[in-house]
Amino acid sequence: MDDTRFAGTTDQDLLASHVAGEPDAFGELVRRHRDRLWAVALRTLGDREEAADAVQDALVSAFRAAHTFRGQSAVTTWLHRITVNACLDRVRKASSRKTSPVDDPERLDQLMEPHESAEAPAERQDLHRELFAALATLPAEQRAALVLVDMQGYPVAEAGRILDVPVGTVKSRCARGRARLAPLLTHLRAETGDADKPDTERNRTPRTSVPPAAGPRDAGTSDPAGVKGGGGRT
Repeated sequence: MDDTRFAGTTDQDLLASHVAGEPDAFGELVRRHRDRLWAVALRTLGDREEAADAVQDALVSAFRAAHTFRGQSAVTTWLHRITVNACLDRVRKASSRKTSPVDDPERLDQLMEPHESAEAPAERQDLHRELFAALATLPAEQRAALVLVDMQGYPVAEAGRILDVPVGTVKSRCARGRARLAPLLTHLRAETGDADKPDTERNRTPRTSVPPAAGPRDAGTSDPAGVKGGGGRT
């Protein structure tokens, strides 16, 4: 599909065109938003296969439910909400049988950026392993809130719209999640940040939050079904 064809078309118009029967409109929405959906799913679930399945399920649901969109939120918020719900559904269904990636270094390596895995110093790789291992210990709702706010950089209000909960609930989940992560991540923040700070900043009490991961990149896939097995970038 020619990427310039829909260059001046808004997300909402694309969704309306899809409902009206335009065969390529939804594929353009996928191309625009797939990377961020994939990043949220991967960091929420901690498993590439589960994340790929969740995003694919979400996109199929959005494809079929597009006629129900009423414009009460941005299309990207709507897509993120469907994706996060798909992730949380998987966590709940698998809670009794899921093997945590905490004790599986190879699975933790899969959560890293390809360029990080291949080129980053050992210290950076260790930081990523410990970060994702710590995230995997959180309840799914807290993990989703922290992924959106601390790792993906969404404003709290936008995270609330995505999660379909009040802003206060997002703040509470983030605060509880950070409190649980604090003993696990404080030494990581000290190791990565203090060496580069002047003495006056080193003496300040750090605010414990999840260190941001590398941002998503355009994977160039426009087919909703192409998420499965193809969402290797975050």
